[in-house]
Amino acid sequence: MENVRGKVVVITGASSGIGAKTATLLAQRGAKLVLAARREQALTELASQLTQTYQATVIYKVTDVTNAGAVQALLTFAKTQLGRVDVLFNNAGLMPVSMLRDGKLSEWEAMIDINLKGALYGIRAALPIMEAQHSGQIITTDSVAGHFVGAGSAVYSGTKFAMRAIMEGLRVEEVGKGIKSTLISPGHAQTALASTISDPELRAAVLKSESETGLTAEDVASAVVYAIDTPENVGINEVVLRSTEQRDY
Repeated sequence: MENVRGKVVVITGASSGIGAKTATLLAQRGAKLVLAARREQALTELASQLTQTYQATVIYKVTDVTNAGAVQALLTFAKTQLGRVDVLFNNAGLMPVSMLRDGKLSEWEAMIDINLKGALYGIRAALPIMEAQHSGQIITTDSVAGHFVGAGSAVYSGTKFAMRAIMEGLRVEEVGKGIKSTLISPGHAQTALASTISDPELRAAVLKSESETGLTAEDVASAVVYAIDTPENVGINEVVLRSTEQRDY
């Protein structure tokens, strides 16, 4: 894990789930962390825990990724405080899946704003810093729903299919500039995402699948750390991981 030590890693959606577990694994391995999320108390507690337990360098900034200015301020903060940005982990996400016939417009818009536009705002803010450094890595949490569409996942999958295209576009545009593009696409995982599903039947089905056959947040975080730890000449462009017990998409 020598390629992790000392790297400055910015993580959105860092207050729980995959983001918090990734922060923990990176702190253990000597990375310098900038944690971002909307919940300040959770960020404060996590930063304090990681600092005390691993003597890690951990700072945080309350950030709403649906606000382009806030995301720009986050990356500027990271660069100002720690001197550079080696990795941006676009991890903030939302999954209120529902049937199209239910027309849950506000939930559709929220997924587009967070899953898609939030990640784009991160790319926009990070690229100038990384291009000036001639190095960097942008990682985005996607989903196997970016490869398959199930009943109720049309809009959610739409945001994830779109992120696959955007991250591939990022890879192509940054070839030769030392910047890596990595997409992490987990299957069912034991995170808080299912709690945002307003349809009781869909929520129960997803929770059942996650609890019975889902990956842990640490399983996914380990894949993120693996991608960060690769040599500078190696780009892990996409990782698809599922529980060995997951049969559906």
